[in-house]
Amino acid sequence: MSAKDTDTVLPNHSSDTPWTDINSGVVRHAIPVDQLGKASITPDGDFEAGSYASFTLTYTAGLYGIDDSGSLRVCFRFASDQSSPQFDDPKGANYTTVEASNGAVLQVRWDPKANVRPWDRTLWIKVVKGYLTEGETITIRFGVTDHGGPGMRLQTFCEDTFEFRVLADPIATYNFQPLPDQPMISIVPGTPERFIAVLPTRRRVGQEFALKMKGEDKWGNPSDKCDTTLTIEADGQVDGLPDSVTFTPGQRAVQIPGLSVSAPGRVSLRLKDASGAVVAESNPLVVEDTDLIHFWGDMHGQSEETIGTGSADQYFTFARELAFVDACAHQGNDFQITDEFWAELNRLTTEHDRPGEYVALPGYEWSGNTSLGGDRNVFFPTDDRIIRRSSHALIEGGDTDGTDALTCNELFAALEKNEEWDVVMYAHCGGRYADISVSHDGRFEKSVEVHSSWGSFEWILHDAFRLGYRVGVVTNSDGHKGRPGASYPGAGKFGAIGGLTCFLMDKLDRESLLDCQRKRRHYGSTGGPNGRMIIDLKGQFSETGTLYHDDPALFDNAEGKAATEALMGDIVHLPSGEMELNVSVETTAPIERVDIFNGEELIETVRPYTEDELGYRIRVHWEGAEYRGRFREVIWDGGAEVTGNSVVSAAPLNFLNRDKTLEREGNNLSWKALTTGNFGGFDVTLAYGDKGTLKLDTPLVKFEKPIAEIGLEDTVFDESGELPRFVKVFRLPTENTHRSLKFTRKIALKDTGDNPIYIRLTQEDGCRTWTSPIYVYR
Repeated sequence: MSAKDTDTVLPNHSSDTPWTDINSGVVRHAIPVDQLGKASITPDGDFEAGSYASFTLTYTAGLYGIDDSGSLRVCFRFASDQSSPQFDDPKGANYTTVEASNGAVLQVRWDPKANVRPWDRTLWIKVVKGYLTEGETITIRFGVTDHGGPGMRLQTFCEDTFEFRVLADPIATYNFQPLPDQPMISIVPGTPERFIAVLPTRRRVGQEFALKMKGEDKWGNPSDKCDTTLTIEADGQVDGLPDSVTFTPGQRAVQIPGLSVSAPGRVSLRLKDASGAVVAESNPLVVEDTDLIHFWGDMHGQSEETIGTGSADQYFTFARELAFVDACAHQGNDFQITDEFWAELNRLTTEHDRPGEYVALPGYEWSGNTSLGGDRNVFFPTDDRIIRRSSHALIEGGDTDGTDALTCNELFAALEKNEEWDVVMYAHCGGRYADISVSHDGRFEKSVEVHSSWGSFEWILHDAFRLGYRVGVVTNSDGHKGRPGASYPGAGKFGAIGGLTCFLMDKLDRESLLDCQRKRRHYGSTGGPNGRMIIDLKGQFSETGTLYHDDPALFDNAEGKAATEALMGDIVHLPSGEMELNVSVETTAPIERVDIFNGEELIETVRPYTEDELGYRIRVHWEGAEYRGRFREVIWDGGAEVTGNSVVSAAPLNFLNRDKTLEREGNNLSWKALTTGNFGGFDVTLAYGDKGTLKLDTPLVKFEKPIAEIGLEDTVFDESGELPRFVKVFRLPTENTHRSLKFTRKIALKDTGDNPIYIRLTQEDGCRTWTSPIYVYR
C-alpha cells in the first residue's frame, strides 16, 4: 500500500518553478517528483497495535540515482511510540539492516530529531562510498528475525495510514524531498483485555441518558474484536435497562440509549461474563432535581494535520463515539495551521457540533515560546474567528494579513482591541510551558491546566495563587495519539493518562460550555477507567457576602449578588463571618484521601477510614518532576527489600507504561518507573503488621524504615529541587471499601489576600482530581 503525499515536509514543485525552503529561507529549485525514485513495503495490510512484525522497505533510485554522499531519510511521526531501530544486536528486538544492491557503502544512524516535525523520528541512510544509478535499490529490513529476534515493535495506538515516510536527497544538496507515494500500513486494535462501562455522573429525575460500553485492548485501543454477551446488573432502578448486551466483531463500542431514573438517588451498573465474574463497573450516577448537571470533556489535543495522529474528522468522531465525552476541542499548534486547514477545521467543528448531544468547540493552540508567554488554549463561540498565530514556523509565507500575535501579551491586546470578550483561554504546560508571570489576562484566561498526558503541573496553579490570579482548574489530554478523551500513554515518554474535565452546566451547547468556563465551574481528573467521579464542593457563610462570577478586580462592571453560599469557581467578598466547607465525593475506585487546601497551604487531609481499620498493606508513593520544561522526567528505577517479615503480595500503582513493570522475587521488589509531575509507586501486603524493616533504593531517595513505625500519617522523604520530588510511605486498610465520603469543615480565613479553597481527591487506583477553588476574600 502507499499513501499519496498531501502534507509534505518540503513542497513539491516542477523543476522550473522556484520556491522558498521553509527550513532555511533559501530559494531553490526542486527535482520533479517523478524523478526522485520510488519505495515499497512488504508485507502491507493490517497489523496489531503494539505487536512485533518484520518489514522490508525497498527504495528504487530514480533518474538521478543517489550520488556519493547523497542520502535517504525514512521518517516516522513524533507521536509514534514504536521501538527505535538498532543495528548491533541481531538477536534483539528491532534489529535493522540496510544494504545497497550494488554494494555501495552506506552510513546508517537513528536520530529521533533529525527532520522537521511532525516527521522527526528518522532513520538516516547516507551513501559514503560509491553511488546508485537509476533502478538500483537500497533495501531496509526492519525487525529482522533471522537470528532469533522477535521483530520490530509497532506503535501502541491505531492509525489507518501509518507511513514509512521516505525522503530523498539524490544530488547531495541536503535538500530532502518526500517521494510522491509513501509506503504505508494500517495499525489496528488487538483483542479486548478489559471492558469499560460509562454513565453520565449527574442527571435530573426522569431525564434520558445512555449507557456506553466498549472493550479495550492492552494498550487502551477500543477493540473491534469483541465477541461476547454480558449480563447487566444495576444498583438502583434504571428504567429501560435490558438484562444483557451483546458485542459483535466489527463493533468498537455499544450504546444503550433511552434510559432514565424515576426517583432521586445513586445508581451504578456492573457487566458480568458467562461465569458470573464482574468484567466492568460503571462510574456512579447521581439523579436529583437540580439546575446544574455534569458533562465531561477533553478540550485539548491534535490530529495529523499538525503533530497528532489521524485526521481532524476522526479526532472529533473518536471523542464522541469511542471516548464517550460530551465536549471536545481541537487545539493544533498555530504555526502548523495553514489558512486552508483553519477553514477546514472550522467546517469540521460546525459539522460535529450537535447541541444537546455533543459540543465541538472551535479554537487553536497559541504556541509561542515560553519567553513570550508560552502555550495557551484559545476557544471561540463561533466558526468564523481570526487565528492569531505566534509564528509561521512551519507555514510557507508570512503574516500577509497582519493578524499575527508574536507574544501572548499581543494576543490579549488584540482580543481587547477587537472586543472579543467571548473568547476563553487556558494556560497549559505541554512540551513548552506557559509562564503566567510573563503574560496573563484574567478577562480572557479563566483556567490553568494542571494535568495532561505530559504529566501533572500543580505548580502552575500555585504560580497563579502567588501572583494573585483567580483561575479555575482543568485537565485534558493534550493528546497526540488520535484518542481524545481516552488518551493512554502507550510505550513512549508520555508518562500519564490524559485528563478529563467535568463541567457543571444546565444544558449541553457551546454557549453553556463557554459560560461554565468563564465561571470556572468545573473540576478535572487524571482520567482513565475510573476517572469520572462525582464531587460537590459548596461553601456556606455565617453572614451574607457578595458573590461574583466575573472577577471584580478586573471588570469595573462585574455584577455581584448577595449570597450565603458558593460553588467551585465562585468569587466571594466576605467582609465578616465564617466559612463552612461541605464536600461530597462518589467514586468507582476506593478513596485514599481528600486534601483540603487554602491556596498552597494544606489545611487538612481527610480519609474515609480510621486508624483502627488499617491492615498489613503498605503503600510506597513517589511523585515529582525535575523541571517545568520538556526534560521533566524523574527516574525512580530501583528496588525494595522487606526483612524480618514476609511479602504476601505486591501491586504496582500508576505503572502506566506497559514496558515498565514491578517484579517480585520473594521479599525483594524491583521496577523501572518515571514520573512527570504525577505519581506512582506500589502496595505491598505483609504477613505481619509490626515486624521487620522496609528498605527502599532509588536514584533519588533511599531509606530504611521499621514497619511498625509506618502508620496512617505519611512519612515523607523529600528531595525537592526546583519542583517537588519525594517519596512517602503510609499504611492502608487491607481492603478499602470506601467509595463515598461526605464531610463538613470550618475554614479559617486569612484577613488579607485571597483564600482559594479547593480539594484534591486521590483514589487508591492512582487517579487524582482537583476542583476549581472558591475564592473568598475579606
